[in-house]
Amino acid sequence: MKANEKLKRFLGTCLILAGGCAACWAVYVFFDRIVNGFVREWFEDNFTYTQWIAIGDAYVEGYYTKEILWDNLKGMLFRALIIVVAAVVVLVRVASILYGSKQAREAIQNAGRMIEDYMKHDKEASEAFPQGYEEISLRLVEIKADMQRNAQMLREEASRKNDLITYLAHDLKTPLTSVIGYLSLMDEAPDMPASQRAKYVHITLDKALRLEKLINEFFEITRYNLQTIALEKETVNLSFLLEQMTDEFYPLLNAHGNTVLLDIKPNPAGGPITLWGDGEKLARVFNNILKNAIAYSYPGTGIAVECGISRGTAQIVISNRGRTIPAHKLDTIFEKFFRLDDARATNTGGAGLGLAIAKEIVTLHGGAITASSEDEVTSFRVELPLGRDLPPDTAPDSVDYDFAESAGTAGKYSSFS
Repeated sequence: MKANEKLKRFLGTCLILAGGCAACWAVYVFFDRIVNGFVREWFEDNFTYTQWIAIGDAYVEGYYTKEILWDNLKGMLFRALIIVVAAVVVLVRVASILYGSKQAREAIQNAGRMIEDYMKHDKEASEAFPQGYEEISLRLVEIKADMQRNAQMLREEASRKNDLITYLAHDLKTPLTSVIGYLSLMDEAPDMPASQRAKYVHITLDKALRLEKLINEFFEITRYNLQTIALEKETVNLSFLLEQMTDEFYPLLNAHGNTVLLDIKPNPAGGPITLWGDGEKLARVFNNILKNAIAYSYPGTGIAVECGISRGTAQIVISNRGRTIPAHKLDTIFEKFFRLDDARATNTGGAGLGLAIAKEIVTLHGGAITASSEDEVTSFRVELPLGRDLPPDTAPDSVDYDFAESAGTAGKYSSFS
């Protein structure tokens, strides 16, 4: 391949030289033959002078001689040389640009064919790319590996989603069958004792509520697939937001026998802790985490919610006492349609979207969310930047609360013991 390219370059150079010689000869023939000695006459008129050489003292006899005006000739040759050199430079430059463009097009076409062949077929990079394409092959190996990982993640996500929908569809039958069965009994026995009727009504209502929850999970899956989360940022009073959230969760906490311990660290700059963000979306983050904490906590235990400023960011840690989450599940807990319970009989969790949505919202805010679980204490840490519209003294780097130690120690809270 390289030998063919060198031969093409040599033949191209020979062709250019031959063309230049032919052009010079054509110019000479045109001026000296076709226009009848025009060049010679022009040369004699401009670069020679005629002198009379007398023989004897009478100057009657003698002859004419022509002398060359060397100064004029040198000036003309110098100007001609400059023009020729400039013309050659321009021609070579144009030729090199055209040749380079052609070579670049061919190289791009060849690279495109090799890339297409490599991406479509199961080949090693060394088989698809010859020497000289090492940098491209290395980059494409990384891109192909990323694409394969993403494709695998999408397949796993689709599999989890399909499994979840299958479970939901199956679970819908159980409460619906119960509702129909108990309503049929009450319809067939209008003289049923009041106490028994009340019992059946209570069971029917419980099954209907379960049915509603399952249907809501279907809607949650649909909404997640259709929506695009967009932030509408403003100054958010994070301290008040957390206080309001914990108050609103009182009925759900009370039903599960849980309590909340809210600990908002003092703002070094004074006043409440504020940040620049979307308050409605952040409320959804803490709502999803708190629901998860309640669903997977032991009844009668406490849930700790801590908030403070550390390393220039707002940090919120929500901890609960419950079954320790295995390390391999912690790595995938924020993936869509992931549920801690493989069996749905526990009635815990939802469509497996709450933590995935929470992570997406936190990431859009430029923050991070992580989870840890050991010794039956699970903690979710949310870190959020304070934002551009807040005074610099609200983001001190010198204050550093040790959230990890307090959140991860169950004995700190009396309700955990």
